[in-house]
Amino acid sequence: MDSDPRTTQIFSEELADALVGVQRLIRRRLRAGLTVARLRGAEIELLRLVEDRPGIGVSEAAKELHLAGNSVSTLVNQLVRDGRLVRETDPADRRAARLLLTGAAQARLRDWRERRAALVRGQVDRLDEADRDALRAAVPALRRLAENLSEEADRP
Repeated sequence: MDSDPRTTQIFSEELADALVGVQRLIRRRLRAGLTVARLRGAEIELLRLVEDRPGIGVSEAAKELHLAGNSVSTLVNQLVRDGRLVRETDPADRRAARLLLTGAAQARLRDWRERRAALVRGQVDRLDEADRDALRAAVPALRRLAENLSEEADRP
């Protein structure tokens, strides 16, 4: 990358704007035509985390999602009330709760993933081969960028 600070600043802003724009447009397109109540981004993130790590506790989920414990507790209460999460008492620590997905949440996440993949696939297919190759090549760097951001958020 160019060592000129102004060029670096412009690139950083353009990259951040592009990532936010893509994410926002994906969310909007996925909301269109929903016949069920939509899930907010934080709800989907929590459900995906519980799917990946069944039995995770509320405080561990908050840390993983970089959210305040009371925010995650509120999300958990809503998702339990809506029939998307089950909160079980941890046998090792009766004061702690372990989170599990319901069948309805599993189906909802599966549908969301399929719809998201189809949406992105359809748009990527509209790009020329050079753009598709550039996006394919950028995925590992974008994952490393996400890991760096996550690691930095974990530092005191």
